[in-house]
Amino acid sequence: MIFYLQLLSSILLDALAGDPRWYPHPVRGIGRLCTLSETITRSVINNLYFAGLLTVVTVIAATVGVVSLIVFTAASISSTVEGIVGVILLYTTIAAKDLLRHSMEVYLQLKDNRPIEDARRAVGRIVGRDTSKLNEEGICRATIETVAENMVDGITAPIFFALLASCFAPLINISPISCAVVGAFLYKAINTMDSMIAYKNDKYLQFGRVAAKLDDAANFFPARISGVSLIIAAFFLKLDYKKAAKVFVRDRLRHASPNAGHTEAATAGALGIRLGGPSCYFNKIVEKPFIGDSDSVPIPADIKKTNRLIIIGSVIFLVFMVGLRMFFI
Repeated sequence: MIFYLQLLSSILLDALAGDPRWYPHPVRGIGRLCTLSETITRSVINNLYFAGLLTVVTVIAATVGVVSLIVFTAASISSTVEGIVGVILLYTTIAAKDLLRHSMEVYLQLKDNRPIEDARRAVGRIVGRDTSKLNEEGICRATIETVAENMVDGITAPIFFALLASCFAPLINISPISCAVVGAFLYKAINTMDSMIAYKNDKYLQFGRVAAKLDDAANFFPARISGVSLIIAAFFLKLDYKKAAKVFVRDRLRHASPNAGHTEAATAGALGIRLGGPSCYFNKIVEKPFIGDSDSVPIPADIKKTNRLIIIGSVIFLVFMVGLRMFFI
């Protein structure tokens, strides 16, 4: 029971504090480590695939090693210190509040009829595509897509790996919260590398191949459970849960990513909108398959609906995963 209270405390910390700009966020440290490792491996290994593989191994080993050292040191002081350190570290792997806050900034720019350039800049902070020519519909679509996709990266997958890793605590005689922290940071290392070196361009196609495949594998179960959770959430929010289920089954594998389409499809169906389509990345138009039915185009109010859907869906995901852990342990 103590572990579940610690897990809930980490989630509540994120809900209350988010990621303060002054805070030396550990995930930024993983990003710097990835950049440093890339520089070194590229300089000593000519084969880009093996250079990328060595970067992946280095970043994961260093991240898990440093985090393990911190929690073990805390445990050597006292169980209370271990619990406090564990809660704080686990909280840094969850990014729900910042995701929702940034999307609401986009919503407010559109709702208040401010210059479209302000909304473009706001959405540009949370998406990788070129936003300089997006109209209101495109801005809404980009925001909804990134919130739905990042439900997995920023909320449910870290929780999944934290709970999964905590199951090994009795086997290795370490507290569940410490195991959970190591598991969550293992995932964040994989996910951070995917966001930094897994681009499909000349520079990273071979170098980032291992990172991309590893991230695909890590998100396999969280993405699918999250998609189903959103369908259930649509029911509680009185959205179109039947269409959410229909579009989820039909369109979830249309996305270029094997995982991102699950939450996007459920969201598109629940809101009765169509996501996907052509987007501009690095001055190139990328034709994405459409997800959902073209009943209506996304509007600013759909951003708020998406946020509510993600919040309730994440709660359902958490309840399911905790229930699963309690059943087996």
